[in-house]
Amino acid sequence: MYHFSRSARVGFAVGVVAAWLGGLLTLGGVGVSRGAIPAIKSGETIAFLGDSITYFGGAWPGGYVNLVVRGLAANGIDVKAVKAGVGGDTSVNMLARLKAQVLARKPDWMTLSCGVNDVWHGSRGGVLLPEYEKNIKSIVRQAQAAGIKVMIMTSSLIGENPQDPNNRKLVAYNQFLRRLAIQKHCLLADINAAEVALLRRDRHLGRWHGNLLTVDGVHPNPLGHVMFAQTILRAFGLNAAEIKKARQSWKSAPQSCLLWGFTINLSWPEYRQLAVAAERAHTSVDVLLNRAIQRAVHRRLPARTR
Repeated sequence: MYHFSRSARVGFAVGVVAAWLGGLLTLGGVGVSRGAIPAIKSGETIAFLGDSITYFGGAWPGGYVNLVVRGLAANGIDVKAVKAGVGGDTSVNMLARLKAQVLARKPDWMTLSCGVNDVWHGSRGGVLLPEYEKNIKSIVRQAQAAGIKVMIMTSSLIGENPQDPNNRKLVAYNQFLRRLAIQKHCLLADINAAEVALLRRDRHLGRWHGNLLTVDGVHPNPLGHVMFAQTILRAFGLNAAEIKKARQSWKSAPQSCLLWGFTINLSWPEYRQLAVAAERAHTSVDVLLNRAIQRAVHRRLPARTR
């Protein structure tokens, strides 16, 4: 699931701070199921079970797994994370490694992010809805039997177009997840609804060119990781004031992004400068960076090779 094209690696759309300050992530109640007080308590452990989205969410300092932990800490809730994201995984793979990578670690909570590859991989290893439902039910049943509280996350989009055939197919998978969360008394972080709401809002406003929340249509960019983390925190029951504290703590979080196989560390102010520059140029950050790289490479080449 984590095969990036050259343009995708560049296109991480780093307008997260500008979007933050402009209120882009003011989602209200969209995409979450929450209580009156935080359901999670200090000293607890969260296992984050998922695919490459979750892997990068824990591997990158500014990934959603690390942002959730950081956001909770900003509100006096200190938790530990069990990072159980594996690239390319479907519900079949997650069920197979559940015991070793989650149950054996005895977490208090498990977030479950599964479905993108089940649909995206299609005939090349995808999982049809009946088997997917069976696998997810088994994962939730085993976790709850072990005394683990479960938060189900709906699957994010496969390409930032809700009308894409894969996303139309994904609707039934997410509808199942929403029903299961109610039936099994799980928390629900409706990532898909939050993502669609942001895309509809900003596509309508015409503010963005290219991908808004992802590097390649699937894997989150910094803004996408913030959306994931904020939706999860709301699902845990954090209120608006607590979310604000979390966002403040994220401003100082380091970021790492892939650029043609290299890792680039940029501060939030640097992200904001890139976003502002792209907006002034009426283009996307990925196009802006591509142009900058082309110019830099051109300057580095000897004149005779140009």
